[in-house]
Amino acid sequence: MPQLSRLAGLAAATALLVTLVPATAQAVADATPSGPTSGPCQYTPTPDDPAVRPVSLPPDPANTPDHGKVLVTLATNRGPIPMLLDRAEAPCTVQSFLHLLTSGFYDDTICHRLTTYPTLSVLQCGDPSGTGEGGPGYRYADELPTDLPVWPGDPADSLRKVYARGTLAMANAGPDTNGSQFFLVYKDSRLRANYTIFGRILPVGLRTLDLIAAGGVDPADPGAPLDGMPALSTHILVGYTRPSIG
Repeated sequence: MPQLSRLAGLAAATALLVTLVPATAQAVADATPSGPTSGPCQYTPTPDDPAVRPVSLPPDPANTPDHGKVLVTLATNRGPIPMLLDRAEAPCTVQSFLHLLTSGFYDDTICHRLTTYPTLSVLQCGDPSGTGEGGPGYRYADELPTDLPVWPGDPADSLRKVYARGTLAMANAGPDTNGSQFFLVYKDSRLRANYTIFGRILPVGLRTLDLIAAGGVDPADPGAPLDGMPALSTHILVGYTRPSIG
């Protein structure tokens, strides 16, 4: 059954692991088209993994907007996280993210996962169920980076790359399984280039992330102290956007 990822890291390997869990939003599933959208992004319903909160498929015009940047902000109980989305870098991902944001899909949700490994330092959000197992009831293809630097000290042909501090990227459950979950990198992290980068976190947002990260992982979480629910519970109150730039 399709799944959405939970970012998981082993200190040595910083691999991303996945947990399979059936989703439960049958009413949404019944209303979802059975086939993909007709445009180039091909947003494809996942009836075996329906949306955990009602949302339609994103618009998929024949010419996906592929230039300019869009300023969005996640207003959280820990402070604002403004981000600049890059349509040129990942047009279908930005199209989907903006659709979910403006549909209120991310409103009143928690960021369910913080990792504090030396080589994997991210906050993961985007699942209204708060479990790390939910999504929007559709998937779409990767738009992977091709120019990331090799992790310092690794061989020149290493597959492990630098996802730099400030990176905004999609979580996934394997190739072409993007949904709604995303991660925010607060320290340089060592990963394979298997995760679509679609924007950057602005300095004010990084300060908010640093505050959350400084609180560490909730000691009651089984994955503590390296991987689990943030000790400083982080709620996305509302997400909003501003006009495109460029």
